[in-house]
Amino acid sequence: MKGKRFLSIPVFAVFLLLGFVYYVTVFVFLENWVGLQSSAGSLNALIFTFFASLCLLSFLACVLTDPGGVPSAYVPDVEGSEDSDQAPMKNGVQQRQCGKCSAYKPLRAHHCRSCRRCILRMDHHCMWINNCVGHRNYKAFVVLVFYATISSLYSAVVTICCTIEKDWNFTESGPTKIFYIICGVLTIGLFFTLGTLLGWHIFLITHNMTTIERYDAIRAAWLARKSGQSYRHPFDVGVCKNITLILGPNMLKWLCPTAVSHIKDGITFPTTRDNS
Repeated sequence: MKGKRFLSIPVFAVFLLLGFVYYVTVFVFLENWVGLQSSAGSLNALIFTFFASLCLLSFLACVLTDPGGVPSAYVPDVEGSEDSDQAPMKNGVQQRQCGKCSAYKPLRAHHCRSCRRCILRMDHHCMWINNCVGHRNYKAFVVLVFYATISSLYSAVVTICCTIEKDWNFTESGPTKIFYIICGVLTIGLFFTLGTLLGWHIFLITHNMTTIERYDAIRAAWLARKSGQSYRHPFDVGVCKNITLILGPNMLKWLCPTAVSHIKDGITFPTTRDNS
């Protein structure tokens, strides 16, 4: 059952962290800085609650959405494998068969040791959502990282502004100062960590790569340079089309984690040859 994915210490830790950051941002720092009863306090609390809610919704979508498994009836098209850009370089049938599942798998699918099955367009297994990040929930994962980055930045700004504006004096208790420092370090650290992760996945999206494929591409590019050739990822069909393949054709729905009607079967993907 999908609900069992919540029975995980990392998932529980994410809920605790989200709850803690929300509580201290709204009921401690905003209250001490401008007061929640003021118009500025109410507006800031409303904005932060909006982003935190979207972050929670995206997190739930990541946990509950199946990343996409290989259909049991899937059989590779062996006849067309020799002429396809998506075909492996050697022995089409054997290369498309998973050594752990003993079943055929399409290109871009990989076996996950944690999930014990092959995942379509697998990016990685994330312990924080107790689920794989794959074909069907990759968009939700990227949107989650985006909202988490915005929320942590908002929290960091509120924390820093409250700390600067606070009237510190010699009688101020030591634990209070330590608490402010810890919260500041936590929110700033979250922002830089999540911001770096967001930047990484924006790079992957614009090149239509997964994390696994990126590391494979580095080696392929190195081998190509040694032989005097150039390498281009076969699924990189241009920045604009790469983005729409992941986030969808409607820009208004790009930041909606559940707007995935554009997601196809995960078996075949457009390639550079299709655009030539």
